[in-house]
Amino acid sequence: MTIDSAIVRAFAPTGALRASINLGNPILAHADKATGAPAGVSVDLARAFAERLGVALELVVFDAAGKSVDAVANEQADIGFFAIDPVRGAQIAFTEAYVLIEGSYLVREDSPLQHNDEVDRSGTMVAVGKGSAYDLYLTRELKHAQIVRAPTSPTVVQTFLEQNLDVAAGVKQQLEADSRTHAGLRLLSGRFMVIRQAVGTPKSRGMNAAKTLCNFVDEMKTTGFVARALEKHGVQGASVALDRASD
Repeated sequence: MTIDSAIVRAFAPTGALRASINLGNPILAHADKATGAPAGVSVDLARAFAERLGVALELVVFDAAGKSVDAVANEQADIGFFAIDPVRGAQIAFTEAYVLIEGSYLVREDSPLQHNDEVDRSGTMVAVGKGSAYDLYLTRELKHAQIVRAPTSPTVVQTFLEQNLDVAAGVKQQLEADSRTHAGLRLLSGRFMVIRQAVGTPKSRGMNAAKTLCNFVDEMKTTGFVARALEKHGVQGASVALDRASD
């Protein structure tokens, strides 16, 4: 794929591609244990796209989804990796999803809650990461339960425990890991939503830029790049979104 110079300038107005990376989503990004540098599926995709554009890559790293989204919406970053959501879509042009991630609920062992559809009841307090896809979704969907926002997604269980809340909501894999660290916790079976992870760029960059990014992501899926990246980073519980029907 040869990219027109005008589109390269649209994506890299500073001369480098600034990619917003959210370390709060362990499925897609994490700090390398040896070097501390950002690594993961989203970093691999950002590097591949910068190479495609023929520009340097600059990682803009955050600890929460909301901050990562704001960086792209406010044009402090040129692309970002986060879940598709209509609220975010007001300022950001999204590609199709490239990865699907399950959202789950976690409760205490002695909780009376047994099923996902029992959570939305008056008096139930649900912890969720501020500005995350789960926060945006549950804000729309929960009619009776009350949402309590933790500073970041990785601190959801900590907030849940410290404030003696009823439910923690978030990435299934993160909740599973936390349940192994803290005794007396369990996940409700199934999922309450599927997160459609995509790449986004400010709408102000234009339709041609957005189309170029969409084509790049489609190529990364169909050539197996995304699947290999998931395997390379040992990601479990996430799947490649191969087509629109699976999104």
